[in-house]
Amino acid sequence: MPEPAKIRNVAVVGHRGTGKTSLLEALLFQSGAVNRLGTVEAGTTVSDWDEDEHARQLSIAMSVAHATWQGRKLNLVDVPGDPSFQGELRTAARVVEGLVVTVSGVMGVEVGTSRAWKLAEELGLARLVFVNMLDRERADFFRTLEQLRGQLSPQCVAVHLPIGSEHELTGIVDVLHMCSYPSPEGGKEADPGPIPDDLAELAAEYREKLLDAVVETDEGLMERYLDGQELAADEVAAALKAAVTRGEVFPVACGVATKNLGTHAVLDLLVEGVPSPAKAGSPIDVDGAQTALLVFKTVADPFAGRINLFRVLTGTVAADTQLVNLRTKGKERMGALLELQGKEHKPALDFAEGDLGAVAKLKDAHTGDLLADKEVAIELPEFGFPEPVMSFAITPKSKGDEEKMATAIRRLAEEDPTLRLRRDPQTGEEILSGMSQMHVEVALERAKRRFGVDIELHPPRVPYRETIRREARAHARYKKQTGGRGQFGDATIVVSPWPDGEYEFVDRIVGGVIPQSFRPAVNKGIQEAMSQGELAGAPVQGVRVELVDGSYHTVDSSEMAFKIAGSMAWKDAYLNADPVLLEPIMELEVTVPDDAVGAVNGDLNSRRGRLQGMEPLGGFTAIRAEVPMAELLTYAQSLTSMTGGRGDYAMHFLRYEEVPSHVAQKIIEETQREREAAKA
Repeated sequence: MPEPAKIRNVAVVGHRGTGKTSLLEALLFQSGAVNRLGTVEAGTTVSDWDEDEHARQLSIAMSVAHATWQGRKLNLVDVPGDPSFQGELRTAARVVEGLVVTVSGVMGVEVGTSRAWKLAEELGLARLVFVNMLDRERADFFRTLEQLRGQLSPQCVAVHLPIGSEHELTGIVDVLHMCSYPSPEGGKEADPGPIPDDLAELAAEYREKLLDAVVETDEGLMERYLDGQELAADEVAAALKAAVTRGEVFPVACGVATKNLGTHAVLDLLVEGVPSPAKAGSPIDVDGAQTALLVFKTVADPFAGRINLFRVLTGTVAADTQLVNLRTKGKERMGALLELQGKEHKPALDFAEGDLGAVAKLKDAHTGDLLADKEVAIELPEFGFPEPVMSFAITPKSKGDEEKMATAIRRLAEEDPTLRLRRDPQTGEEILSGMSQMHVEVALERAKRRFGVDIELHPPRVPYRETIRREARAHARYKKQTGGRGQFGDATIVVSPWPDGEYEFVDRIVGGVIPQSFRPAVNKGIQEAMSQGELAGAPVQGVRVELVDGSYHTVDSSEMAFKIAGSMAWKDAYLNADPVLLEPIMELEVTVPDDAVGAVNGDLNSRRGRLQGMEPLGGFTAIRAEVPMAELLTYAQSLTSMTGGRGDYAMHFLRYEEVPSHVAQKIIEETQREREAAKA
């Protein structure tokens, strides 16, 4: 069990397709944690082990692995870069002290790079950048370095330089330790050697830039440096570590993960540049608890049950430790502890403060729960999960599997809190919401594989509403005479627009023309009729109804008769009150590369969008617009094709607005056709 000072917790993050999984694999291989270098293409990497990840050749869920380097335990978390799975980034960032941000040497800074960087700034995490794929055509380390400095931070400073470029790349120079590493071409990286003569001048120039950045953060070193004294490598490394810990310098490394080039130097940087849990302290204040842990990930396994990944915040957690779940107040006994290496689990005796571990079969713990040795007043952490942006109606393929479907999705939502399942009261459909169509499709593939339930996806219906624009009065009498007692209800109502709320019922009856006991039945009949408007069968809102007159029969009147009279009067009044269709308007924020702004704005205009503003983000632009939900059901695919996959968006509900008449007419006609088809 390593002590907190000898632990480094690091998440490998960045835009999709920048080689995060390959870098983590190379770090494990170089450190000796695994004995061969797996590849994403062959599905042999430690961290991408799920069938969905093999099929799609991209990371879908975070994966935890560990290695040992220079006597330190490195906990490495591989985080998906696709925006569909950005909830995993939020979770991983809460349990690490540092991030390795991977960037493509071809593409440079992308929207996923900026997203991870912004989150790290919010949480005050140490960062180092790895410029990957430098052996590809059009890869350029120095162009990428300028982008990093211009778009992320001017404190991004090179600690490595490439030897050669593109297909001629033969190694890297480490300007921190003033040595070089030849490309091992997939083998173990050799011990460092001297810097090639033709790069000595460039290496000296970049070492000076590194020293300038580092000594600016340390007054003692600054004085000696300005006096012309030579600074020892270990002094520079110590000052660099302190500066990285404080977020004052961001080292930029480089290499080719698939060839294992640059990993020796990155491992050194992780030890030298990322603070230990002992130095950084707990990411969550757990005052009052001697032992506490945070559950940061739940994996729903149909055979092993729930496996919870946790970080020890304080104290030591052993196999029989008894803790209290601060959310449920229930007791949890820690069962068999596990050390994770991707999908492989090894038994562990205990985990020290700051370490990451796993445990199977806790009773009721899931993502975000704090477990402590006693009940203490600790605020549960807010992960700030993004709101889902795409919704689909789901049905089981086999009738009678509704309960099985709901259970499977609930279990998967424990694993991934950005998945949401709800029943639409208006349409009666089960609606599954996620970050993208792929996100939802992956959930359904997992439901089938893990829980044996086949689920079909359907486009959801837009939750339209109806309202009125003017006042109207109506009278209805319900009279039915059969053998014996009859039915009699008589009511007059006035309806008017009520923009202050959804519905208000006002009793204006005087003189007892309708007895007090029957008046609530009129209200009930109106509300039931309002649940399906006459235009498109959508619920009606923004209406005030006054019950102004009526009559009753001492024998034949009943609650049922007045309920029917109320609904009849409502339908009559509604059609005379200038009814209109309303649609949900979403607030949309799109982040796109600068060269795609014109195309994206043009597309938003064609979707009846209203531009609210634009903000430059260094190479990218954030566009804010208000757009009807009906126009956004296929937005993800369009944005991907307009931006070459480099665009990103988020949206949330803003308000309801009247549908333009030409659009409303089509919706109403379609609804009528559906009604007629249903009758037939």
